[in-house]
Amino acid sequence: MSSSSRGPGAGARRRRTRCRRCRACVRTECGDCHFCRDMKKFGGPGRMKQSCLLRQCTAPVLPHTAVCLLCGEAGKEDTVEGEEEKFSLSLMECTICNEIVHPGCLKMGKAEGVINSEIPNCWECPRCTQEGRTSKVKGGRERHLKKKPKPPIASAEGPAVPSPSPQREKLERFKRMCQLLERVPDTSSSSSDSDSDSDSSGTSLSEDEAPGEARNGRRPARGSSGEKENRGGRRAIRPGSGGPLLSWPLGPAPPPRPPQLERHVVRPPPRSPEPDTLPLAAGSDHPLPRAAWLRVFQHLGPRELCVCMRVCRTWSRWCYDKRLWPRMDLSRRKSLTPPMLSGVVRRQPRALDLSWTGVSKKQLMWLLNRLQGLQELVLSGCSWLSVSALGSAPLPALRLLDLRWIEDVKDSQLRELLLPPPDTKPGQTESRGRLQGVAELRLAGLELTDASLRLLLRHAPQLSALDLSHCAHVGDPSVHLLTAPTSPLRETLVHLNLAGCHRLTDHCLPLFRRCPRLRRLDLRSCRQLSPEACARLAAAGPPGPFRCPEEKLLLKDS
Repeated sequence: MSSSSRGPGAGARRRRTRCRRCRACVRTECGDCHFCRDMKKFGGPGRMKQSCLLRQCTAPVLPHTAVCLLCGEAGKEDTVEGEEEKFSLSLMECTICNEIVHPGCLKMGKAEGVINSEIPNCWECPRCTQEGRTSKVKGGRERHLKKKPKPPIASAEGPAVPSPSPQREKLERFKRMCQLLERVPDTSSSSSDSDSDSDSSGTSLSEDEAPGEARNGRRPARGSSGEKENRGGRRAIRPGSGGPLLSWPLGPAPPPRPPQLERHVVRPPPRSPEPDTLPLAAGSDHPLPRAAWLRVFQHLGPRELCVCMRVCRTWSRWCYDKRLWPRMDLSRRKSLTPPMLSGVVRRQPRALDLSWTGVSKKQLMWLLNRLQGLQELVLSGCSWLSVSALGSAPLPALRLLDLRWIEDVKDSQLRELLLPPPDTKPGQTESRGRLQGVAELRLAGLELTDASLRLLLRHAPQLSALDLSHCAHVGDPSVHLLTAPTSPLRETLVHLNLAGCHRLTDHCLPLFRRCPRLRRLDLRSCRQLSPEACARLAAAGPPGPFRCPEEKLLLKDS
C-alpha cells in the first residue's frame, strides 16, 4: 500500500511547537544575535520575525491539535498508568511518511518500529520499516529498540561509522555556542533507560547515556566495546508487545535567569560640522565664505535650490540649511514617500502645507515629533484619521493651524483636539490645551457646535484670526459667545470670517461692536442678513467706521 492511499493528510508534516521545558526554551533573548538585533524591543525594524538563536527548542513537541490519522483522536497516554499502555496510546509521527498515529491503532503483526530518542513522539513507523523505506533524517541519533542489536557491517578499511546528519551537527554547534557564551560547564547528564545494563566502572558509559549526553552538547567517548555499537545502532519494538518502551526526554533543570540586558535604541552618529569654505579642484578654497553663499541661495526658489544641490557635495550640505526653506508645499499629492518625509525633516521648515494630500496618521505623527520649530501647519482637505495625530504630538511653536474641510470629522472628535492632554496636571501652564499658542485657526466647513466653541474660547485664548465660514451650526448664540464679557477673544480678535453661515440674522450685528480690535468681518453668503443692516454696522462700527468693498464684507484700515 502506498502512502498516498492511507487517508487524508498523508505526507503533510505538522509544524512542531516549543516544549517549554528545555534549557533553550526557559532562557531569555541574548540581545546580540542578528535575530535579536532585528527585534523592535532591541531597536531593530522587526522584519525577520524569528526567535533568538539561543532560544531554539532542542526537543519540539507535536501541537495540541494533532490527532491520530486512523482513529481521529488525540493522545490519551495520561488516562492510563502502565508504561506499555501509555506508549500504545501516545501519538507518534513518522519521519518518512509524516503520518501521526497511535502505535496501538496499527495492526502490523511482528513488524518493527524505529524510535528517535532525541525528538519526542518521533519514530519510523512499522509500515515504512516493513516496506524498506529509508528515513529522511539519518544518523546516530536513532536507536533500534531490539534486544539483540545488529552490529554495523565492517569494511576492509575499518569499522563503519554512521555519518552525522546536518540536523545533528547543527544541534551540536548550538550546544557548544551556548556553553561558550554562558561560560558555564555543563555537568548535567540524563538518566538511563530501565532496560539498559549499566556498567559498574566509573569510566565506561552505559548504552542509554550517550543520547542524553549528545543532547547536553558532549560527544560520546570512543571505545572498543559492544556498548559503542549499541550507542550508534538502533533497537526495535513491536506495537502491543511487552518490549522496552519509549523514554520521554526531559530537559535539565532550568538555570537561573541572567540579568536583563539594557535596552536602548541605536541611533546614527551625529553629523559632522559643515565646511565654512568651498574647496576647489586646484586644492585651494573659494574666496567667498559659507555665509555669503547662503545669502545668494536665499534669492533662489525650491527648484533652483534642488539644482544647486546636485553641483557638489558642499553645496548639497549648504542647501539643506533651514533658513533657505521657510515654507514647504506638498499639497495635492496622492501619497508621501519615505524619502519625501526625510527631506522635510532635514530642512526643518517653519511652514508646512499638506492640504489635500493622502498623508497617513503614522506619517503625520512622525513628522510632527521631529519638527519642533513648526509654526504653520495646513491640513485642509485631509481625512480626520490622519489629523487625529495632532492629539498626541507636541506643538509648542505652532501659530497657524488650518483644518478646513476635514473629511468625516464629528463634533466629539473636535473636542478631543481642543481638550488638554490627559496627563497634564491642572496647575501646569499647558492645562489650557494643545492650541494655547495658536494665533490663527481655520475651521471652515466643520460641524462646530456651541459646546465646541466654548472649549475653543477656553483652551485657545490667543486667537487673533478665526475662520468659521460655512459652519452649519454657527448662529446668533455663537456670536454671543464670541463677544461675551467673559470671552478672551473679545479683546484679541482681529479677523473673523463667518461667510456662508446661514443661521446668522440681523439681531447679531450689534454684538460685533464689543470687539474693539476687529479689522475684518466677512459676512458674505449669509442669506438671512440684509445688506441694509450690514451698511448700518459699517457706518457705526466699533471705535470707527468700516468700508465695504463688497457687499457684506467689512474692512477697516489699521
